[in-house]
Amino acid sequence: MSLALDVINTARDEIGYHEGREDGDWNNIQKYAPAVPGLEWAQGEAWCHTFVSWCFQEAGAADLAPVTASCWEGVQWFQDRDRYTDYPVIGGIVYFGAGGGSHTGIVVAYTDDEITTVEGNTNSNGSAEGDGVYLKTRLRRSSYIHGYGIPDYPEGVVLADPDWRGRSGITFFGHEASTDDIPASEDGAEHGRDRGANGFEPFPGEQWFRDAPDSPIITAMGRRLVEEGCSAYREGPGPQWTSSDRASFRKWQRKLGDAPHECDGWPGPLQWAALKVPRTTA
Repeated sequence: MSLALDVINTARDEIGYHEGREDGDWNNIQKYAPAVPGLEWAQGEAWCHTFVSWCFQEAGAADLAPVTASCWEGVQWFQDRDRYTDYPVIGGIVYFGAGGGSHTGIVVAYTDDEITTVEGNTNSNGSAEGDGVYLKTRLRRSSYIHGYGIPDYPEGVVLADPDWRGRSGITFFGHEASTDDIPASEDGAEHGRDRGANGFEPFPGEQWFRDAPDSPIITAMGRRLVEEGCSAYREGPGPQWTSSDRASFRKWQRKLGDAPHECDGWPGPLQWAALKVPRTTA
């Protein structure tokens, strides 16, 4: 497994996590700052970059990204190493706002029009107050995006910057890319937290669900939805896709913080990957 995929999977594992509350308000108290050496002081502060630094640390890639609670310092870290770009990077760090100092997240996919990220200290309603970790979709050409840091992954980097095309270790996809395009580890070694290539069910495609399948995959999916507190079942999940499965998956989409038009109950590839449905034997 590649180190970039380890970083992304580490971030995805945190989707749905929320900071603490006190007297009815979110308080920026979270588990990440105390767990990153040198960032213990940042407990109670804005924690979007602390979350990013934690993800790289947990994945065994702490030296590939800045250890800081400051988005502005993160931008400077990459710029000092000539690894900053205007174009999206799979497993890269996106920076938002003036000077890149407002917010940050980890890129997991991009198309011509959008980027998909995992972000800490954000929300699903668009307000300025963050409360947790969410899977987000943003316009790729938004003026809010300042740029992207390019981690020096040992297996190579997937990005959309034409100026990097042809460089050693670079996979160039100008229009769209996802985790499926990440190169395998050069030495075949496993990095970070090993999940195994066959640990989870691959996404079967949206049309498969629309055809109302009868499959143990649906049962496994339903059990994961129940575990995530997203059940709309009256009798429990079973192998036949029903309206209860769709209603339950809609709850999962809302839990991820997806845009309202994306919470239609039909599974998408990133939503499916975030659910981590165990591979069945059938």
